[in-house]
Amino acid sequence: MEGVWRNAPTPFSFGRPAALSYNGRCLILTLESHMSRHFPRRVGGLTIIQTMAILAILGVILFFALSLLKKEMAPAATFKTLQGEQITTASLRGKVVMVNFWATSCSTCVQEMPEMVETYKKYRERGFEFVAVAMSYDPPNYVMNYAETRQLPFKVALDADGEVARSFGDVKLTPTTFLINKNGEILKRYVGIPEFPAMQQLIEKALAV
Repeated sequence: MEGVWRNAPTPFSFGRPAALSYNGRCLILTLESHMSRHFPRRVGGLTIIQTMAILAILGVILFFALSLLKKEMAPAATFKTLQGEQITTASLRGKVVMVNFWATSCSTCVQEMPEMVETYKKYRERGFEFVAVAMSYDPPNYVMNYAETRQLPFKVALDADGEVARSFGDVKLTPTTFLINKNGEILKRYVGIPEFPAMQQLIEKALAV
């Protein structure tokens, strides 16, 4: 039995000698030397722990990089237009779509609307769709009057119960605009008046795909 204890390899190492007592005799096992024979202490000048830490950090960085590359999908939503149409986000697949949340009481929305109209007119012949969604607190007759007097050329929808705004991340601030590509992926979210030249460049790229 003593020979078995003396020669048996041990899989554990704590960096220090360990003392074991068997039949009244003290047996010193140098565990560190055993581990060094089976596992290298350094890899390219780094300890195993340092190497593992670096690999773990790289793994986390890769995970977040892939998350950023993955685009958010537009939610399943149904737009109810002033004309009584019901248009789903699914039915708009294959088109580049802009969804603009606005209100007649929002001065910034009113300010940006002429540029939105011009943007729609510029790209509508190329498969560009635009839906202006009035917020739930906007009276329908105000929305109707604004759309008619300004002769808005795109679809204007009412969101009476706020369901569409909630589905797009619970939109509260106006104007908030989403640009969606042909695959139904959200390319960009704008809060406030966008930089129209940059936005139109992004529309151009989305239409070209």
